[in-house]
Amino acid sequence: MADTTANVSLDELREVIRTCPVIDNHAHNLLRPHGLKTGNLLTITTEASGDALEDTPTSLAHLRAVRQLRQLYDVPEDADWAAILQKRAQLLETDADSLTRKCLEGTQTILVDDGLSSGDTVEPYSWHDEFTLSPCKRIVRIETLASDILSALHQQDKLPVGVASADEEACSLGWVTFITAFEQAIAAAVEDPEVVGFKSVVCYRTGLDIEVRRDIDISEDGLRSFRRHFLPECVARNFRVETKGMNDALVISTCKLIAAGYRQRDIAKPLQLHTGLGDNDINLLDSNPGCLQPLIAAFPTVPIVLLHSSYPYTREAGYLATVYKNCYLDIGEVFPMVSRDGQEKILRQSLELTPWSKLLWSTDGHFFPETYWLANVQGREAMEKLLCEYVQREDLTVGQAVKAVKGMFFENSNSLYSLGLKMDNSKNAIPERPKEEVQSKDEDKSPSPRPTTTTVLPYTKADGTAMQVSSRYSPAFDRKLTPFIQAYPKTKFVFIQWLDYLALLRSRCMPIVEFQKFLKTDGELKVTTGNLGTLQNDHPSPVCNPVGAICVEPDLSLDSLRPMQELSPVKDAATIMARYTDEEGKPLDLCPRSSLEKLVNVFAEEFEVDFLVGFEIEITFCKRNKARTPDEDPFSPLDTNHAWGTISDEQYITSYALMLEITTALQDIGIGIQQVHSESGAGQYEYVLPPLPPIHAVDTLVQARQCIQQIAASRNLRATCHPMPFPGIGTAAHAHLSFNRGGVPHPDFEKLEMHFMASVLEHMRALCAFTMPQAVSYARVADDSWTGGTWIAWGTQNREVPLRKSGVLRWEIRCMDGCANMYLALAAVFAAGLIGVRGGLEMRWADCLSNPTKLSEQEKAEHGITTTLPRSLDEAIEAAEQDPELEQAMSPGMLKHFLTMKKAEQEMLNEMPEKQRRVWLMERY
Repeated sequence: MADTTANVSLDELREVIRTCPVIDNHAHNLLRPHGLKTGNLLTITTEASGDALEDTPTSLAHLRAVRQLRQLYDVPEDADWAAILQKRAQLLETDADSLTRKCLEGTQTILVDDGLSSGDTVEPYSWHDEFTLSPCKRIVRIETLASDILSALHQQDKLPVGVASADEEACSLGWVTFITAFEQAIAAAVEDPEVVGFKSVVCYRTGLDIEVRRDIDISEDGLRSFRRHFLPECVARNFRVETKGMNDALVISTCKLIAAGYRQRDIAKPLQLHTGLGDNDINLLDSNPGCLQPLIAAFPTVPIVLLHSSYPYTREAGYLATVYKNCYLDIGEVFPMVSRDGQEKILRQSLELTPWSKLLWSTDGHFFPETYWLANVQGREAMEKLLCEYVQREDLTVGQAVKAVKGMFFENSNSLYSLGLKMDNSKNAIPERPKEEVQSKDEDKSPSPRPTTTTVLPYTKADGTAMQVSSRYSPAFDRKLTPFIQAYPKTKFVFIQWLDYLALLRSRCMPIVEFQKFLKTDGELKVTTGNLGTLQNDHPSPVCNPVGAICVEPDLSLDSLRPMQELSPVKDAATIMARYTDEEGKPLDLCPRSSLEKLVNVFAEEFEVDFLVGFEIEITFCKRNKARTPDEDPFSPLDTNHAWGTISDEQYITSYALMLEITTALQDIGIGIQQVHSESGAGQYEYVLPPLPPIHAVDTLVQARQCIQQIAASRNLRATCHPMPFPGIGTAAHAHLSFNRGGVPHPDFEKLEMHFMASVLEHMRALCAFTMPQAVSYARVADDSWTGGTWIAWGTQNREVPLRKSGVLRWEIRCMDGCANMYLALAAVFAAGLIGVRGGLEMRWADCLSNPTKLSEQEKAEHGITTTLPRSLDEAIEAAEQDPELEQAMSPGMLKHFLTMKKAEQEMLNEMPEKQRRVWLMERY
């Protein structure tokens, strides 16, 4: 009797190949409905364009696709191309989503390079979530990012274009402005959890022979090509960057920032590079990946992904992926662009030398959903033929072949891009999608042991329809916690943390094992509802309700899970920020963190604005004194021979060693510090945080302050954000806000920005209750002190007004201090801004380029300056109580709840003698 074991095993292998979910590590956005209907479908199997498309119907790739599309559209086997297009048009007209869903079936997630086309013609990357098993992520195309920045700079008259490029000084300034903005945008993308990698098309622009040299040489070449070759014709070329010095500088800057991110977090986001075939504006000789060997060698911690099978240079790419740990080969685009024989040869060449653990699957799907479908169908066919053949020839066992399939289709990309996704290993198949799972694009499609719950936000779109957001709790656990534990295996404890209404940091500590159990079993960390209304001393306020419970839910959807600094007694611990939810996991209306998140989502969905926020941490370092008499001050400044930006001998000996030690500790826990310098007050220093998305920015602010204060405490010092710890100069917490699309300023936002800021000024007296929430905060409301002045106004680079315009679509909010709950303060600012943007509120204040106190009454009136900031917290609270528009724009009940607590807090503080009150606040803020 014949042995059938081998046949059964091959059948199992075939089943794995046909059903294994795929992580598509490189693809592009689909067209919006009009483009889907009018686009030329001939382009799905060729890089040809224009007249060259006329010959496409005679290619093997096209003829094979025609046969397979008949199956997709369910048309007769003899249907010609015209009949196929007619049936497709009917499907798009009646149910386009069903066609897209069928084409993307079996796709776990797509890593979307959304730099291929204008956002007006394609769907945003997150739109594709409706059709995948897990949320899609972004790949940032660096050349598109650079073009957007250059275009924005031109709109602001910051580029010496055309004949003005003869001005060498202006060109040097323009280059520095551009490369700084570019690097800031890349750094923000490195921090952005929605961005999992970067992409360069330098192959198209100037070729892959990127020159890796000294920094000064790279900068000089960049400036030279910027001035001589880019600026003279940049407007006519739509700011396309295609000069070698500039293009090389973009790639090298990106690599350096990725490497820096790796040093801080031990996780590096890959850089994808187009290699091999492309449309006819590529230089095929310069697309050989062998040219990249110096770059790959120079940045060993930067993962380099060679895209598109590097065809026709597959063997060269396979060699690089074999001998360099940081190099990977993507086996995409040749499906369906190449014939069946060609595809099989390319796959064979990929496996000739390259370990399968270095091969990544992609479709290079773009514009039409059929490109995804054809690539996946044809890729599985080629994989099945080759691997079954290798098993039969005993080059592989069935088990090894199964591992190779799962690796190439899923696990390799899952690991490389730190996605933290899980394959359904129990069935080794694509999980079935319940019907209700595809009803809304806002629902979470990730396989998860926790049922998906949908929360209606307390905000609506302009058309009155409710916005919705989904809980993505369990997928976040997989995506964030597992890599964290692998990166920090010594972690023993996790502090779950949240800011209460009065900006006091509360926490609950768990052993790491219990924290894992808590998350995996969907545990609930319940606290009494009364915690929403207790003061800093745990005394109840009038809104304290002792009946009922709320849940504190750690948020793993953002990067707030980070190790705790190791320079103080607590070792091997981590912190994570949390939000308030009900028992079903729905965010509470009264949760400040969720309130800010919802408002940010409103702007993103309704106006396509994504904000970046950067905080300045002003902090005063104090010695603790042994007060022998009641009159002695228990605190004194760490140093007194001190002024803004100085480094005196006393500072050098006493302070700067500590400041730099703290900076290093912050970097070690993944918090980048852009600058550290002395401020004007004695013992006062400032740490400048990088721009980040709003929630992430506040999370980082809280954890950075915590780190600073812990290290100071371990040295028997107090680091305080008290607004006026010593007489004289006060302490602020300025926030820098920028209006962006895709992480870069966008000229379309100029009107929106003014509507937003006009409304912030309109509601500023009320906003001060949130941004300057202590009575002592108003000691900083003074003229001629660079603290923001006393008048409600704005001005470009003016530090005597509460709103300083600091750059293109960038503003500094100066009337803020460290006693504020920044989730709540920013939520109030965004709510005010939303009122203005929706209502089209015109800016009635003129750009004030002088100190308002130096203006005459007539000059003030001409600038629209008619109102002063509150001079006390009581005035600010009264203004907030009389602002029903702001109350309605904020989460229901939030404004009244906060003001009630604030009044109760002030009553408690007013019972203390002034000295005791000052020390009490210094110890807590």
